[in-house]
Amino acid sequence: MIRPVIILVDMLNDFVTGVLRARRAENIIVPLQCLVSGAHEKGVPVVFSNDAHYSQDYEITQKWAPHAIKGTLGAEVILELAPDLTKDFIVEKHTYSGFYETGLDLLLRDLYRGEGAKTVIFGGLHTHMCVRHTVADAFFRGYSIIVASDGTEAFTAQYHNQGLKYLKNVYGAKILTVKEIVEDLDKNIIR
Repeated sequence: MIRPVIILVDMLNDFVTGVLRARRAENIIVPLQCLVSGAHEKGVPVVFSNDAHYSQDYEITQKWAPHAIKGTLGAEVILELAPDLTKDFIVEKHTYSGFYETGLDLLLRDLYRGEGAKTVIFGGLHTHMCVRHTVADAFFRGYSIIVASDGTEAFTAQYHNQGLKYLKNVYGAKILTVKEIVEDLDKNIIR
């Protein structure tokens, strides 16, 4: 696994404690703290891929209640995972995918002194929706994919487990625990 990047999807107030709360999101906070800490220790970039909706976004007007509206507290990363703005990156999105009409792919290709990231490691919400769509777009762009089984979550265990199975079967994602990922970072296997 070469030139890894951690991508945390939608670990936002509105999804953890707010209007579209997923109670199961609390289960992944501590593992994600460990993942971010391990990444920081090894100099692995961390990207927060965050909903930052406008009130007229299709997702807001046609599907979901207003959530993660740009500039509101609900669209901010939860305090427990607050990005370190001196080293972490924030990429705003308006759809399920962190790649769709954002600068995420360009950012990933510019990392590692312009050599580009090769492996993307995912955590966050929701395994069967935003993580799934972002993983799909990473796959279509040729990245190797790892998904943290205990660092992703969904509204229900069924959605989460089905999401992991789909990511493995359809996109060839390696499904590892946060502990396994951090151990690989510690052993410099991933770098």
